[in-house]
Amino acid sequence: MTLIDTHTHLYEEQFDADRTEMIQRAIDNGVSKMIIPNVDATTIKGMMDLVKQFPEHIFPMMGLHPCYVKPETYKAELEIIKSNLDKGEFVAVGEIGIDLYWDKTTLDIQKEAFELQCDWAIEKSLPVAIHSRDSTHILIELLKKMKDKPHGVFHCFTGSLEEANEIIKLGFYLGIGGVLTYKNTHLRDTLKHIPLDKIVLETDAPYLPPVPHRGKRNESAYTKLVAETLCTVYEKGLDEIAVVTTQNATNLFGI
Repeated sequence: MTLIDTHTHLYEEQFDADRTEMIQRAIDNGVSKMIIPNVDATTIKGMMDLVKQFPEHIFPMMGLHPCYVKPETYKAELEIIKSNLDKGEFVAVGEIGIDLYWDKTTLDIQKEAFELQCDWAIEKSLPVAIHSRDSTHILIELLKKMKDKPHGVFHCFTGSLEEANEIIKLGFYLGIGGVLTYKNTHLRDTLKHIPLDKIVLETDAPYLPPVPHRGKRNESAYTKLVAETLCTVYEKGLDEIAVVTTQNATNLFGI
C-alpha cells in the first residue's frame, strides 16, 4: 500500500526533537511521498534541507501563505517567492489563498498576492495549493472571474456540498485530512456525493490531528487514518482508497 501526504509542514519546530524519526515512521507506514508547502521566506531553508535529506520521499511547494501577507512586507516576500520559483524545482505554488479567520483587514492585499501567485503557477504549468479559511466562497468567485485559471487543490477542505461541487467544476481536487475523522463533522456526509477521483489525502501536520490523536501533534504517518475513514465513506477497501488517492496526487503534482 502506497499513500501520499499532499500537505505537511515537516519543517515546523514541533518536530525538532524527532523529525528524522517521524519522517521515517511515515515511510514505514506506507506514506512514501510527502509534499511540503512553503509559508514565507523563513521556512524555505528548512524545507529545502528536508528535500535534500529525503529526495525520493519529500517534495516542495513554493508560495506565500495568506497569513503572512502583511502590508509592510508582502511585496518583498513575494519577490523572494518568485526568485525561488524561477531557480528551483517545485511541484506546486503553495500554500496560497485567503484567510479571514485571523485578519480581515488585509483582504485586498491577500487577493492581490493570491492572483499574482496564480499567474506564476499558470506560467510555470504548476498546480496551486489553496488555503481557504473562512474564505472558500470568495476564492471560488475569484477563480471564476479569471480569464486563465490555474488548477490544483483546495487544501483542508471542510466546506459544503455546494462548495465542493463548485470547486470540482473549476477543475480542482479536494484535500482531505484529519477533520474527516472528527465526530461532529459534516464532511463524511458531503464526500458521499463526491467522486473518489476528486480526492487527495493530507495531514496538515503538525496541525489538525485525526482521531484518536486529537489534541496532540499530528504527523504524516497519520495519513493512513484519514484513508481508513474514507473506507467507511466510500464503502471500499483500504487498498482501493490508497490506489485511487495516490494516483490522484500523482496526476496533480507530477510526482
